[in-house]
Amino acid sequence: MNPPDLKYSKEHEWVRSESDSVVVMGITEFAQDSLGDVVFVEIPDEDAELTQGEKMGEIESVKAVSDLYSPVSGKVIKRNESLIDNPELVNEGPFEQGWMLKVEIKDASELDNLLSADDYNSFLKSGA
Repeated sequence: MNPPDLKYSKEHEWVRSESDSVVVMGITEFAQDSLGDVVFVEIPDEDAELTQGEKMGEIESVKAVSDLYSPVSGKVIKRNESLIDNPELVNEGPFEQGWMLKVEIKDASELDNLLSADDYNSFLKSGA
C-alpha cells in the first residue's frame, strides 16, 4: 500500500515533505519487492547536490543492481547511515526505517512533477 500523503516518481522513489523546504525520500514498496533481498545501498553523502531525474546512487539485491534516481533537486542534509550496515531495512520498511535521504529542496514546484498515490497506483497497474 502506498501512503496517500507521499509523492512518487515513475522510477519508483517516494518523497515525503517534512517542511516547505525539506523532504525525505526512499524507494517504494513495489521497488523493494521487485528487487528482492537488498544487500547493498549506495547513497550520496551529506552536502551532495542532487538534480531531479538524475542518478543519485545504486541499490543492489540478490537479483540485480539498480540505479536510484533523485525525485527532486537539492542538497542532501542527512542520509540514513543505518542502511550502510543494514541494507535490509529497505525491505523491512521502505517508507519507515528504510528511508534514504533528507534533502533541502531547491524548488518546491518540482514536487508537482511527481505522482500522487492514486496516479502511482494507476501507473503500476499499467504495467510500468
